[in-house]
Amino acid sequence: MSKTVFAGTMPALMTPCKADRTPDYDALVRKGHEMIAAGMSAVVYCGSMGDWPLLTDEERMTGVERLVDAGIPVVVGTGAINSKSAVAHAAHAQKVGAVGLMVIPRVLSRGSSMAAQKNHFKAILSAAPDVPAIIYNSPVYGFATKADLFFALRAEHPNLIGFKEFGGKDDLRYAAEHITSQDDDVTLMVGVDTEVYHGFVNCGATGSITGIGTALPKEALLLAALSQKAAEGHAEARKRAQELEDAFAVLASFDEGTDLVLYYKHLLVLNGEDEYRLHFNETDELSHAQRNYCEQQYTLFQTWFADWSKQGGVIAECM
Repeated sequence: MSKTVFAGTMPALMTPCKADRTPDYDALVRKGHEMIAAGMSAVVYCGSMGDWPLLTDEERMTGVERLVDAGIPVVVGTGAINSKSAVAHAAHAQKVGAVGLMVIPRVLSRGSSMAAQKNHFKAILSAAPDVPAIIYNSPVYGFATKADLFFALRAEHPNLIGFKEFGGKDDLRYAAEHITSQDDDVTLMVGVDTEVYHGFVNCGATGSITGIGTALPKEALLLAALSQKAAEGHAEARKRAQELEDAFAVLASFDEGTDLVLYYKHLLVLNGEDEYRLHFNETDELSHAQRNYCEQQYTLFQTWFADWSKQGGVIAECM
């Protein structure tokens, strides 16, 4: 089982809405093509960024199928309120030709039970045995997969090849120290935009899943490239990666909050992508103050980046 699908940077696609607040699949496919053309290795759909709790199983599967049929490499999120639905998404992913699975823990019902989570993971992995999969670890889902459970699952399911860590520095450090460093064939994906440098340089990550990269793909790819070069001991790349991550800090921090989809859809609207203006729930919207802050920070970052990127050197090399 190859792990190469989980190398590189992947954007977590959001689901655009039509005027009637149903999914706009044509716009979804356009975004997928745009991301691959920008240099992303694949796209992720439908994770938290894709609003999986707000879509029906049929809507999610249609989105996956449309992306795959368009020739876009897709990693499918298996988030669901019950294992039966999660298994159906995994089986569908294998059937239509998705390149990977992002296996999300069981939520709400028995979410804190190790035994329940093990059975949940096993059912998903068994439903798509030919699809490379990573477990998605996130404080949002209320369950942390530790090394003993991960390797117990991997012993029975060779399609489990890695780990996506959405937590902070300590969580990434744990994943590197106790999971991915135990087996060279296990890969680590950075799952949060605020810890890209730490994930690549200090934790040996092979790739990242990005939210901000949907709006700023060139800049997100540059941060990953500089961080990878820094992980090889390149001194200038280390300095430039830290500068870029610091400048990214506020925009990247939206990835950690409850309103992440609202913020990142707003950035796409600022980019001229009006199909992201609406949300599935009519009442889901940023406050006036939040929009102003978001716009100020976006303008500040773009102004800074235009000046900073003129320095050449390793920046130009990795651009």
